[in-house]
Amino acid sequence: MYYQGLINKYRKYLPVTDSTPVITLNEGNTPLIKADNLAKKIGLESNLYLKFEGSNPTGSFKDRGMTMAVTKAKEAGAGAIICASTGNTSASAAAYGAKAGIKTFVLIPDGYIALGKLSQAMMYGAEIIAIQGNFDRALECVREISEKYPVTLVNSVNPFRIEGQKTGAFEICDALGKAPEYHFIPVGNAGNITAYWKGYREYFKEGIIKTLPKMMGYEAEGSAAIVRGERIMNPETFATAIRIGNPASWTQAEAARDESKGKIGCVTDEKIAEAYKMLASTEGILCEPASAASVAGLIQANKEGLVEAGTDIVCILTGNGLKDPDNAIKYSNADVKKTSSELDDVLRAMGI
Repeated sequence: MYYQGLINKYRKYLPVTDSTPVITLNEGNTPLIKADNLAKKIGLESNLYLKFEGSNPTGSFKDRGMTMAVTKAKEAGAGAIICASTGNTSASAAAYGAKAGIKTFVLIPDGYIALGKLSQAMMYGAEIIAIQGNFDRALECVREISEKYPVTLVNSVNPFRIEGQKTGAFEICDALGKAPEYHFIPVGNAGNITAYWKGYREYFKEGIIKTLPKMMGYEAEGSAAIVRGERIMNPETFATAIRIGNPASWTQAEAARDESKGKIGCVTDEKIAEAYKMLASTEGILCEPASAASVAGLIQANKEGLVEAGTDIVCILTGNGLKDPDNAIKYSNADVKKTSSELDDVLRAMGI
C-alpha cells in the first residue's frame, strides 16, 4: 500500500481527527540498518542497529515533529509559523510551511549554521533572520514573539512536535518486533530523547512491547548543560545541531533518563569526529556530525562496561551528512589526486 506519511500510519496514537488537514511530505518510514561492521570495529558483542533519520524528506528527524506541528497550525488557522534553529528545524519548518501555504519565519545564530541547512530554508522560501547571538537567545526571541503576536511557534517546546517525533520509537519496535535493550541518541535541545521515551512508553502501555529500553543520551562536551547541571552561556562544538546551552526539554530528558534507568553523558568533539568518520567508512552512512554523538556515546559506554553483551542496541542518526559538506571534507582526511587525462598518468595516480 502506498505510504502516506507517519500521521496516516500512526493516526491512532496522534491528536488528529478525520477532518484534520494533514500536511505531509511522506516523512518517517526511515531505515533501521544493521551495523555488523561497526559493531565488530568497536568490539561490541551485541546486535547494533542504526536508525537513519537522514532519509527524511528534508534530511533530518525534525520532519517527524514538523508534520504534526504544521498540521495542527493549519488546522487552527495559523497564518504564519516561527522557529529558532541551528539549521535542521529551519529547513523542516520552511519545507512544511511551503507545503501548507503558511508564511515561515526563521531565526538563526549568525555564522553558526551549516550552509547545506541554510540553503534549504532559503529555497523553501522562509524569511530568514540571522541574529547576533546563539541558539538559546534565538529561542528566547521566538517564544516571546509567539506569545505576543499571531505566529505559531514550531520548536520542540510545541507539544505537537513531540507527538510526531515519538513515532520513531514505534518504527523501531515494529521493525525489531520488540524494544531494544539500549537506545543511544544525541542530546541538544533534548526534545528527541523526550519523544522517543514517550513513544516507547505508549507502545508498552498498549502491550505491543513487553520491555522498555535504557535511554542513553549524549551531549557534546562543550555544550553539556544537563551533564554539568547548569546553563552554558557560550556553548561550543563543531556538531552545530547540538550546540545548545539551555535545552528546552531539560526536565523531560532527565525524566526519560531516570525512568528508563539510563544515562545522559557527554562526548568530546574528537570522539564525535572519530565516530562520524567510522560510520561512513565502515557502514557507508554519511550522517551529520551531531548524529555521531550517539555512536560516540555507545563507544564510551561500552568501554565503561555499561552495555550488556547479547542485547539489541539502536543508535539514532538524526541528520544527513550532506547538510554539512564542509565538515565531511575536513574530517574525511582524503586527498583529491589531480592528473592529466592520459591513461598512464591515471594509472600512476591509482598506484598501478
